[in-house]
Amino acid sequence: MADDFIRYDILIQEAMRGLVRTVLKDASVRGLSGDHHFFISFDTNHPAVTLSTRMRAQYPQEMTIVLQHQFWDLKVTDDNFEVGLSFNGVTERLVIPFAAIRRFADPSVNFDIRFAEITEGAKSEGADELSAENKDAPVKLADAKDQKFVAEKTDIPKSDSLKGEAKGQVVSLDRFRKK
Repeated sequence: MADDFIRYDILIQEAMRGLVRTVLKDASVRGLSGDHHFFISFDTNHPAVTLSTRMRAQYPQEMTIVLQHQFWDLKVTDDNFEVGLSFNGVTERLVIPFAAIRRFADPSVNFDIRFAEITEGAKSEGADELSAENKDAPVKLADAKDQKFVAEKTDIPKSDSLKGEAKGQVVSLDRFRKK
């Protein structure tokens, strides 16, 4: 398979992190609507994560927080978000860069995104180049029975198979899916 000089794997993850940023920014302005709530897992070893020594000792690799009823001062920037939470009665202020997020889920609508660790030398030719822990796909919408969009690897036909179709014509995504 040809080398992926565009690095679609990285572009997809950046777009999905942008989705998380947008959702959190909306929640910071309007609050959470309906039954929406978020489970956010992140890498506690990421250099830009701000976490107390106590919490870092308790969660040396990964931590999952829940934004539902008891959180405050949610602030969202282009690179990270800050939130106040209480852990066993102790108030904590966390700063979490979007690059440190490993998973974002909203169980109220059965939405779940998992982010793979992408290394600079990896190619996006398939799951074998991804980390062993997240080898399913660069972005996976897990357990999304009612989701309309699911990230999946598909083989897109070469351009010569589209001959005869007018340039600029809208083509259904089903045209590219495996039958």
